[in-house]
Amino acid sequence: MLVAVSPTEDGGGRAKVAGEVVAVGDLAAWVERVERESAPRWLVQAAEEFYPPLLERGVRIGRCHDLALTEALLLNFAETPRRPRNLAAAWARLHGGAEPPDPRPLSRGEQPTLFEPDRGTAPAGVDVLDAMVAVHADQERRAAATAHPDRLRLLAAAESAGALAAAEMTHHGLPWRVDVHAELLADTLGPRPAQGARPAKLAALADRITAAFGGRAVNPDAPASIVTAFAKEGVEIPSTRAWVLREVDHPAVEPLLEYKELSRLYVAHGWSWLESWVRDGRFRPEYVVGGVVSGRWATRGGAALQLPKLLRTAVRADPGWSLVVADAAQLEPRVLGALSGDRRFAEVSASVDLYTSLAADAFAGDRGRAKIAMLSAMYGGTSGEAGPLLAVLRKRFPQAVEYVEQAARAGEQGRVVRSRLGRTSPPPSDAWRELTATEESAGRRAARDWGRFTRNFVVQASAADWALTLLAALRRRLAASTAAIVFFQHDEVIAHCPAEQATWVAAEFAAAAEEATALVFGPTPVLFPLQAVIVDCYAEAK
Repeated sequence: MLVAVSPTEDGGGRAKVAGEVVAVGDLAAWVERVERESAPRWLVQAAEEFYPPLLERGVRIGRCHDLALTEALLLNFAETPRRPRNLAAAWARLHGGAEPPDPRPLSRGEQPTLFEPDRGTAPAGVDVLDAMVAVHADQERRAAATAHPDRLRLLAAAESAGALAAAEMTHHGLPWRVDVHAELLADTLGPRPAQGARPAKLAALADRITAAFGGRAVNPDAPASIVTAFAKEGVEIPSTRAWVLREVDHPAVEPLLEYKELSRLYVAHGWSWLESWVRDGRFRPEYVVGGVVSGRWATRGGAALQLPKLLRTAVRADPGWSLVVADAAQLEPRVLGALSGDRRFAEVSASVDLYTSLAADAFAGDRGRAKIAMLSAMYGGTSGEAGPLLAVLRKRFPQAVEYVEQAARAGEQGRVVRSRLGRTSPPPSDAWRELTATEESAGRRAARDWGRFTRNFVVQASAADWALTLLAALRRRLAASTAAIVFFQHDEVIAHCPAEQATWVAAEFAAAAEEATALVFGPTPVLFPLQAVIVDCYAEAK
């Protein structure tokens, strides 16, 4: 059963059920009752705004169809990715009207009131429920017209489930020990400095850097200052990136590299971050579902998807609870094997450590060279030893390599490519087309660069399809328990659960991985192992 629902300013709402409009006084209570009795699929404009107020009232929903996220998928599929995805714009496209822009994303800590209606995205002069139903029907029609409608419908369902999971992860939060984090900062950086001052260890390193340059004042936080300082020493460097500095023989390099590492911790996850993002013993990031063109998620601040290993020590289960941490081993190479149908590559993937098996099969047991070859195939690397190693891989696994090389050629020609479920790469710009239409070296270079993007897109976006489907399956499997998914990062998932449920939760991780593989790739001999470990502290999982 599909139920279209729209909130009103007074905490109530209106819903369309089996063609009948229902006025609701307390929307949260009504949704809870209907969810319990009928478990419908809720038709909503944007789950990221609709769902959090329900969670605050203790209401969980099982399924939804997110009109905005689905519209974005379909617009991308039609190679028009920059058009607005809100309900009013979708309605306007149906009727040949002007498309209003998308509303700004809600800023951190800003939520629609329970409930703020539609944030200006309802079409003028049209009942919002009628518009929602009409746009949903049009989305179904557009999906049905594609070569693989079932895949695109699965992608829309997984994307919508991901929006629900994202809201729940923010609501539950990742268990975080403020005292452990603060102690790590003090041990690593020194005591918390006064505002505007550097921590003691950074100040000491800055002094060492200045001394290494003969006492000339150098600001290690300003790349231009560092480049100028080296130039005065007769050393020309193109940038201050770590890999560039490591090639330089100079006494300032060691303290500079250490400064950069510690400064990154201070700026990204220092005391200010702790005060801003952790409350009530929980880190509550704000996920952006499909925030990257490949389908990977992003966040609005908080750097949730870039947690340094050092701070994983602060992620600790509550007393009597456990963390179940799982990540898919070598996900992207396995995805390539499933996409390409390369039987020999599938045999290699039967091992939990794919790179070790690949090394034994084609690279005389050298795991490092096998990994370089595989990454070169997926990312288009040809420099150094990558070229010869890729040639070995191409000879050994021609179908797998040809799959990504076809995608690269499509990109070089300005065509889009698609993931397994239909997520679509953005078409190149008009400026790119003008440049590549010439015979100049810059045009050829631009074509190759875009080809490298599309080469990786088919693999990375398909890996995102699998991971998102895994998340949706796992969320459904854990629904009846007190376990909660609290973190999701590309191919890694963390659940927080009572200790006595941990073994069962770990088994559900494995079952969800099998389900995701079958849904996304159908029958495939490629193994997709999801290794779940039960720990008290996130750092113990690595």
